[in-house]
Amino acid sequence: MPDERTGSTRHPRGRGRRLEVDHVTVVDRKPMRTAIAGAVVGNGMEWYDFGIYGYLTATMTTVFVPDVPQQWQLLVVLAGFAVSFLVRPIGGLVLGPLGDRIGRQKTLALTMIMMSLATGAIGLLPTSAQVGNWALVGLILCRVVQGFSTGGEYAGATTFVSEYAPDNRRGFLASILDTGSYLGFAVGAATVAVCQVTLGQETMLAWGWRVPFLLALPLGAIAMFFRLRIEESPAFEKTKALSDATAAASSDAPTGTSTTADAAQPLGLGGLLRHHWRPILIAVALVGATNTAGYSLTSYMPSYLEANHGYTGLQASLATIPALVALSIAVPFVGKLSDRIGRKPVYAVAIVSTIVLTVPAYLMMANPSLVWVSMLMLAFSVTFYVAISASALPALFPTASRYGAMAIAYNISVSLFGGTAPMIGELLVKVTGITIAPAFYTIAFAVFGGIALLTMKESAGRPLPGSMPTVGSSEEAQDLVDTQEANPRLDVADLPFEEHDAATAALADANGDSRTDA
Repeated sequence: MPDERTGSTRHPRGRGRRLEVDHVTVVDRKPMRTAIAGAVVGNGMEWYDFGIYGYLTATMTTVFVPDVPQQWQLLVVLAGFAVSFLVRPIGGLVLGPLGDRIGRQKTLALTMIMMSLATGAIGLLPTSAQVGNWALVGLILCRVVQGFSTGGEYAGATTFVSEYAPDNRRGFLASILDTGSYLGFAVGAATVAVCQVTLGQETMLAWGWRVPFLLALPLGAIAMFFRLRIEESPAFEKTKALSDATAAASSDAPTGTSTTADAAQPLGLGGLLRHHWRPILIAVALVGATNTAGYSLTSYMPSYLEANHGYTGLQASLATIPALVALSIAVPFVGKLSDRIGRKPVYAVAIVSTIVLTVPAYLMMANPSLVWVSMLMLAFSVTFYVAISASALPALFPTASRYGAMAIAYNISVSLFGGTAPMIGELLVKVTGITIAPAFYTIAFAVFGGIALLTMKESAGRPLPGSMPTVGSSEEAQDLVDTQEANPRLDVADLPFEEHDAATAALADANGDSRTDA
């Protein structure tokens, strides 16, 4: 019988069915490349939009909150940064289940539209000098829309790419998504730096700050072109076909009767929390560790260097760009490494390096000649975190509810811990008078992540829960079948044979009906 909590059908080892070639999903390379490219470009564009706010924080204080006491101006603008993260769980609750019902591609296109329009709208806002405090209200409203959009972006993009990737290459291919994310941050930083150099501080305060935000509109149109070309993942198509074909039969079944359709039905919020609370907690802890480190580097560091060590806006932006570029280049190599040695050892490197390197890095920032080195030290830990997030986190949940569960876990954690990291970091500096206080906040979450890691199952090279094995060629499928008894990464007893058979039949019927209608 299918297990609704895991999406798998249990067979006692040695007494269940044998894996055959027809059971294995072979992903065509051209659609896979198109899908991954579209997801990466769109995700990078989302994080360009989201990231430029962090690099213009100091400028925004003058533009939007000039009447606030100077020592609190930065904190107010960082609170505006945090507001968008507080809305992300709402976006996740709406967009995550929506992606499980109507599809990943449609939902991701919607998030792209919302993010581009909201970011462009910031560039059109009146300033405090023009409309007083209403300027800050407009800024916060735009940030709310950005936060809602982002609530469905990363969860959907990671789900989409993970479902498309072959099991033995998921770490590498999914990591490219985060390469796009951090390149988006780097492009945002570079755009701000170019504007500061070419326009000067006076012009930036007058109108130049608008340029990076307005660029989101044409860049968003380009990203939409790529995103609309991608097709749904094979795993989602099979699950959706089974859900549609058996919904009526399932509703007519006697109360308490379990059917093969159970595992194909997306769960609501109550069902997700009831059946997946353990993996959700694991994801919350690991995402908290990843994003306190990640957002401290990307969104907080420029304003931190300006406020606490006297760097100019240009110096602060330039200090982080090399680290972001190096991180982006290194991420796929670490993702590929995780396919070989496993996700858990890579997470362990991230956690240990965070605990060891963060305090020395913060101490070195006071020296302008060492600031780039300190940024690279922080980026080292972040690289090992983010390189496997897109492959390890979706593997905690079954296909039918993967988008929704990911959206809940990821956005709750990012909202509470990641997005608030810049504001809390600066508040810790103000309250304690210790300039390296934010380092201890990052380290605390690394410890929590380490505790969660102890309970996480290894997923490298293994089929996603609720899915049959996925490979990149027919030869790989045959080899997997021939070596299934000796393959330590394949547990045939956990494969959802009944769901696969039903989904294949439902998909064939749906395609047949489509051809008839045509």
